[in-house]
Amino acid sequence: MAWRSVDVDEQRIRFVVAASRKERSVSALCGEFGISRAPGPDWLKRYRAGGVVAMAERSRRPRSSPRRTAVATEERVEALRRERPDWGARKLSVLLGGEGLKVAAATVQRILDRRGLVRAEDRHPLAPGRFEREAPNPLWRMDFKSPKGWEEPVGPLSVLDDHSRYAITLFQTGGTRAEGVREQLEQAFTRCGMPEALLMDHGTPWWNPASAGGWTQLTVWLRKQGVRLYRSGIRHPQTQGTVERFHGALEKARRLRGLPEPAERQRWLDDFREEYNNLRPHEALGMRTPASRWIASAQPYDPDPPPWQYPEGADGKRLEKTGQLSLGGRPWQVAGALANEPVRLIQVDQRGLVFYRNTLLRELDLLLQGSTSVQPCNTKNSL
Repeated sequence: MAWRSVDVDEQRIRFVVAASRKERSVSALCGEFGISRAPGPDWLKRYRAGGVVAMAERSRRPRSSPRRTAVATEERVEALRRERPDWGARKLSVLLGGEGLKVAAATVQRILDRRGLVRAEDRHPLAPGRFEREAPNPLWRMDFKSPKGWEEPVGPLSVLDDHSRYAITLFQTGGTRAEGVREQLEQAFTRCGMPEALLMDHGTPWWNPASAGGWTQLTVWLRKQGVRLYRSGIRHPQTQGTVERFHGALEKARRLRGLPEPAERQRWLDDFREEYNNLRPHEALGMRTPASRWIASAQPYDPDPPPWQYPEGADGKRLEKTGQLSLGGRPWQVAGALANEPVRLIQVDQRGLVFYRNTLLRELDLLLQGSTSVQPCNTKNSL
C-alpha cells in the first residue's frame, strides 16, 4: 500500500484540532492563532471534507491575469513595505504616488496579501468619526506611552496638536518626574508657541490623588502660563483617542522595525516623529500629513509671565504655606500645591467659592463648616 505525502501548514492542523474540539469559539481561535477571521472556517470546512490532503495550500494563481500589476511595481511595493512595515496600503499608495507610480490602495493591498506581507493583527477597521478643534493650537493632548518594550519605567512622553495630529513632542524622559515633563514643555512652548489648553489624564505628574482637586506643582506652573487644563474621563481612554492612536503607530513601528540600543533611542524617536509629521499620510486627515495642517501658535512663550490680576474690588486672599485659607476664624484646606498663591473668594449666601485665577477650587460651607473640593481642568470655570 502506497503512502501519500502532503505538505500542510502545522498551524492549520492545530487550528482545526482546537476548533473541532470546540475548545473556544472560531473567532477566539483566529485571534489566538494570529489569523484573520476569513480563513479559519474555510480550513475547518476543507478538513471536514477531505482531511489533511484538503488542507494543503492551494495555488492562488489565476489561469490568466490580463490586468496583473507589473512585476517591477510589485517589487517596489514590497520594498517600501519592508522599509516601513508599520505602514498600510493607503499610506504606501500615497508614497508610491510621490514616486510617480499611480497604484490604487486596493491594488497595493492585494500585492501585500499576495506576497504574504499582511498579518492578522495589522488589519483594523477605520476609526469612527470624532470631533476635533477647527484650527491648530486651541488644544494639545499630552500623555505617556505605556512602558511595554521600552525597558524604562514609562514610555515616551507625547504631546500632539488636536486639530492636525502634529507630534509636537516625543521624548523618552525615563520617568514621570515633573521636572522632566516641564523641561520638554518649555522646549515645546519655545519652538511652537503656546496652546490655549492641554488635555491630560489622571496620571503623574499632572495629577495628585492625595491633593485636593489633584493639583500639582506642574499644573500650577501651567496655569501661570495661561494654559487651561482639561482631564480625560477616568477609565475612558477613548477621550485621549488621538494620543492613543499615535501610541499605537509608535508601538507598531517599535515591534516591526525594532529599537536600537538605549543610547540611540532618542534619535530613533526623533526620526519617527519627523516621519510621522512630514511623510506618513494620515487617514483621519484625508491622507494628508500632520505637517500640512500644522502652524505654530502666534502666542509666544514667556518664561516669566506677569502676575495674575484679579478684578478691581475682588476679595483677594493669599493661601498659607500649607495651602490653607484663613476665613471665619478657622483654617480651610484648599490645595497644598497652591501654597502662598493668591486666590479670590466669592461669597454666595453662606457659601464661599474659592478661585485660583479663573478656576474654581473649592466651595466652603460657612454655615455647616464643611467644604467641597472641585476638580479643576474639566470645565471652563470663568468669572
